[in-house]
Amino acid sequence: MSQKTANLGKAGPALPRVGFGAMTLDGLYGAVEEGAAAGALRHAAELGMMIDTADAYGGGENERRVARALSGMREDAFIATKFGIVFDEKEKGAEFPTGWGFSLNINATPEYMRRALDASLQRLQTDYVDLYYAHFPSPQTPIEETVGAMADAVRAGKARHIGLSNVNAEQARRAHAVHPLAAVQYEYSLWRREAEQELLPALRELGIALVAWSPLGAGFLAGDVSIGEGDFRGNLPRFGGENLAANRERFAPLAEIAEQRGISPAQLALAWLLHQGGDIFAIPGTRKTAHMDKNAAAAEIQLDAKTLAQVDEICRVGAAVGATLL
Repeated sequence: MSQKTANLGKAGPALPRVGFGAMTLDGLYGAVEEGAAAGALRHAAELGMMIDTADAYGGGENERRVARALSGMREDAFIATKFGIVFDEKEKGAEFPTGWGFSLNINATPEYMRRALDASLQRLQTDYVDLYYAHFPSPQTPIEETVGAMADAVRAGKARHIGLSNVNAEQARRAHAVHPLAAVQYEYSLWRREAEQELLPALRELGIALVAWSPLGAGFLAGDVSIGEGDFRGNLPRFGGENLAANRERFAPLAEIAEQRGISPAQLALAWLLHQGGDIFAIPGTRKTAHMDKNAAAAEIQLDAKTLAQVDEICRVGAAVGATLL
């Protein structure tokens, strides 16, 4: 299954618009078998997908997992990773409150970025990353300083392209003025459409791609959700008790629309997302290569105006119940 490609913003390369989010392999959705995880990563590389990881996933173990799986395939893989969430208790950072009821510890200083990038390269067993993101903006470090250091990494050959994650339109503008950004990563899906209001228009003005994290609503938009032991979603507001029941009721019509068109609910959600513009990429996660192939196939699905209007009516901004990360 091959996908058509699109440029990752004006500054980035041509890539398939459906990539692979490796965070799902880190045990946050329950236990992961090593062989299945490695198979998923290799399959993603074979499909040419952007493989998205971060130094904070598993305290660096996710990057090591990527390295083990892609041994001998580095030149065939597009690897994106992130820095900024402090997962080492010895490191200092600034408090970043979230809507999930906890705060993150963020360090986006140039000095920390340099050390974090070198550590990621060591864990990934590579000399460079294809795309390097600042995971969150720091309340204490101007975005210009962070991006200035990231630009130095590009000049040093340690990162081929840079981007930001979880920033607003104003922060993206300020950063892009320092060094061209290939992408901004932000939560965007049928149950989280706020990016359309200010961020996406600004990115289009600047020629920056939007990479949608959690494009299937942490699996909610793929169909009936079953939360087992060790699944982090059990702690998220949108998956809790009355909120989950309300969300199931509000989004239930999507399953019928998908069935009428002979596609899965996940494919409908991804196809809708990609129909919002050729500058949008998605990084759904899965442990099964069959699901990965179906996700990739969503890039080829054409939705007519009637279907898009039906989906838009069901999934307006704010339709989902429960707080989000940002």
